[in-house]
Amino acid sequence: MQIEVTGHNVDVTDALRAYILEKSERFERHFDNLISAHFVLRLEKVDHTAEGTIHVAGRTNPLFADATDEDMYAAIDALADKLDRQVRRHKAKVTDHHRAARSAGAG
Repeated sequence: MQIEVTGHNVDVTDALRAYILEKSERFERHFDNLISAHFVLRLEKVDHTAEGTIHVAGRTNPLFADATDEDMYAAIDALADKLDRQVRRHKAKVTDHHRAARSAGAG
């Protein structure tokens, strides 16, 4: 999965980039058909906002989430939780859960 990190009114340091890469490993562990991800970090006065867009194979609309907090790392944590929930929900939709019942009934 290709990961791109940009910042608006904030410098994306190596520590922030590494933290996002560490959190995004969790998405690939749950679902391996992820194409790319784009993260935008914003700073508006006191609010730190993190937005994430993940493109998934076989889906025209990407998965999107955003989170706002007073700390950028907390915003990234909340964003990772939201995106992880969406990735797991998408995987549950595309996974055929009735495969064993079909093969037993067909024979």
